[in-house]
Amino acid sequence: MSEEKTATGTGSEEAPPREEKLDVKKLVAVIPPPSMLRAKKQTTVREKRIRLRYSEDIPQDQAKICSKLAKELGIEDVLEITVAGKKRFRFKAVIDDSVPYDYVIVNAELMRRYGVADNSMCTIRRGQK
Repeated sequence: MSEEKTATGTGSEEAPPREEKLDVKKLVAVIPPPSMLRAKKQTTVREKRIRLRYSEDIPQDQAKICSKLAKELGIEDVLEITVAGKKRFRFKAVIDDSVPYDYVIVNAELMRRYGVADNSMCTIRRGQK
């Protein structure tokens, strides 16, 4: 009977080393939270609501905007203005630091022709080429 114990390994022989169980909390600590994953994407402003002002000395195909606003919206050469969600205009952008930040200046005659009042609220965004 003593021979059977030694043959099965339950006698004086040592048991093989056991593998350590990994702690779940340590594994989860390696995975970043969702807020960190989303923080990598920089959200840029696509459009902004500003005031539309008249000026007689600007050509009909141009609009003046502040350089800070142009940089924020990514406007380089063409911009699009939407008034009351119905009337859309595309202009060549003229970047000028003398224009206030929350204003865009356009031709007065063109805006009167389309029934847009001075100092109206409008949405400005980068135009497609």
